[in-house]
Amino acid sequence: MKNLFTVLGAGVAGLCVATELTRRGAAVQLVDPAGPAGQHACSWWAGGMLAPDCEGETAEEPVVRLGREAEGWWQAAGVPVTRRGSLVLAPGRDRAELDRFARRTENHRWLDRDELGRAEPALAPRFSRALHFSAESHICPRDALDILTRSLASQGVPVQADAPRGQIIDCRGLAAGDRLTDLRGVRGEMAVLRAPEVQISRPVRLLHPRHPIYIVPRGDGVYMLGATQLESENRGPATLRSVVELLNTAYSLDPAFAEAAVLELGADARPAFPDNLPRIRRHEDRIFVNGLFRHGFLLAPAMARMVADLVLEGKIPEVMDEDHGEWHPA
Repeated sequence: MKNLFTVLGAGVAGLCVATELTRRGAAVQLVDPAGPAGQHACSWWAGGMLAPDCEGETAEEPVVRLGREAEGWWQAAGVPVTRRGSLVLAPGRDRAELDRFARRTENHRWLDRDELGRAEPALAPRFSRALHFSAESHICPRDALDILTRSLASQGVPVQADAPRGQIIDCRGLAAGDRLTDLRGVRGEMAVLRAPEVQISRPVRLLHPRHPIYIVPRGDGVYMLGATQLESENRGPATLRSVVELLNTAYSLDPAFAEAAVLELGADARPAFPDNLPRIRRHEDRIFVNGLFRHGFLLAPAMARMVADLVLEGKIPEVMDEDHGEWHPA
């Protein structure tokens, strides 16, 4: 009889772990008292950018390297992946910010105004140059969560509220702070806008010394706009200050956003360890997969692969805490 693995949490980390284990033939139970991912889940409010090279501007090397696994994993899981790359821009007065971003990242090329005009005609009148990361892509996070949830259910692994049994793999995100004392929350706020007058076809990061933002197209004139980052575990609604800053900066990117309909305003706290790097940790009676910070959809596939390697084959992950001791696979 197969060993049973109980995955706690039906957000992006839990769904990826459950999918990877199921794909490898393991017996899996997926438990979340709140049910399938929705507005209660941090994953619900994600941007869905698979942009490891851009993240290299601030993230450590493992985030960039492991993040490069994401696109292929999501595609293999049946999630539509849009491959149009990423653009990084800066207002004229902040040209030095764009130069700094270029120095800290790789796998990009400079676009002049004419090239930018061919890539994104709506942006060329206000920006004379841009960085294009052509290998990057994006997904719709809510569609991805739904596809994984339905796929698992079709294989006999529905989200359920049963008491956990078997080997527990804890993917509860910030809720795991009841056992992981070094876990902290990093608050992010976002808006979903319908702006049919805006014509942007790929994720755009606008560098700003005070209010940097990213915009991700969702299709049919809908855009997701982020990305405040506050050291706070407050999971309450978005604040007026943050919303005003986000919308003002979007207007500076393209004035056509002035006529946008605000469909949603959201906020949540993302789980992070002190160094903002993810961990696989054995603690007490369970294995924890946590600390994905703002890289949930980018890093969850690699974390799922490593935890499956650990529990099924005994391979110690590079992101496992040093006091893991010996491990005997199922």
